[in-house]
Amino acid sequence: MPEVNTLVFWLLAIITIASALAVVFLKNIVHSALYLVLTFVGTAGLYILLNAEFLAAVQILVYAGAIAVLFVFAVMLTRRGDIRASNPFNVNYLAAGVVSLALFVIIALATGRMTWVGVSGQPPKSNVGAIAEAFLGPWAIPFEIAAVLLLVGMVGAILVARGGKGEE
Repeated sequence: MPEVNTLVFWLLAIITIASALAVVFLKNIVHSALYLVLTFVGTAGLYILLNAEFLAAVQILVYAGAIAVLFVFAVMLTRRGDIRASNPFNVNYLAAGVVSLALFVIIALATGRMTWVGVSGQPPKSNVGAIAEAFLGPWAIPFEIAAVLLLVGMVGAILVARGGKGEE
């Protein structure tokens, strides 16, 4: 009988791939945005299987919680006529399929030719402490600089969206 982790992996992989395909192929953009949330949650489940709890939490909080909700609100707040046909099928589907297939073949060949080395020992019980130690230790200043840069970018985006003083 297959191991439980293997079954959970395949279940999450099927859900994630199916919801990602639904994002691309559905005509209703609201449904596509909701399936994008499911794709993000499935990816977080795969992170949990890899013992990367911090990445899973970030995936849920940032992507499924913030970015996807932003997409849903942006789609729902834009005024469109018929929402059922708001995600038209692109005419470049053949070129996209060829490029995707070529990329898949390249990745399959690259991973097939790699020599995979097993690691001895047990993984750490929790990786959150090591990440916190890195953020509050030697990487505290670059982390804070990145936060300030993101804040400046957000303020700039608000000012651009609002318009200058001359437009009022």
